[in-house]
Amino acid sequence: MSRVGERPIIIPEGVKVQIEGDIFTCEGAKGRLRGKVPPGMTVELKEDRIIVKRPSSEKSHKSLHGLSRSLLANMIKGVSKGFQKSLEIIGVGYKASLKGDRLILSLGLSHPVEFPIPKGIELKVEKGTQITISGTDKGLVGETAANIRALKPPEPYKGKGIRYRGEYIRRKVGKAAVTGPVGT
Repeated sequence: MSRVGERPIIIPEGVKVQIEGDIFTCEGAKGRLRGKVPPGMTVELKEDRIIVKRPSSEKSHKSLHGLSRSLLANMIKGVSKGFQKSLEIIGVGYKASLKGDRLILSLGLSHPVEFPIPKGIELKVEKGTQITISGTDKGLVGETAANIRALKPPEPYKGKGIRYRGEYIRRKVGKAAVTGPVGT
């Protein structure tokens, strides 16, 4: 039995939920999201709770049960509270700025890198080196953060690059000086 799938989703105040066939729509203070319920899963709306049920105990249905519940719970959390990821830029001369619907990054290359901001994502740049990505769709927020980080991932010798706030980068020592006689 799926422990995640069996838990009911509690709908917070101010969130409206509609279920039409296999289309799930929720609307809240932060925005509106629509999603498709995976095939075979049934979604029941009872007062202030949502219950996801599976048709059988087949392996494929078991695996979709917890996934369905998590996707719906993330949609409800997204429209009520939203999701946020933070990035740090480390390196001399590395900086970021916003210009219209683009994020402009100076990452030690011969040219500035322009990153188009996807719809549904809000970016904030603080101090030129702190980027905050926020939005209602958890997958889109995480994917945008990963795409920005992939432009210049942190390198292991000096730690320069773009990293998640609080991420630990394992550092390497580099070349060690030769101690002792050489060529003997």
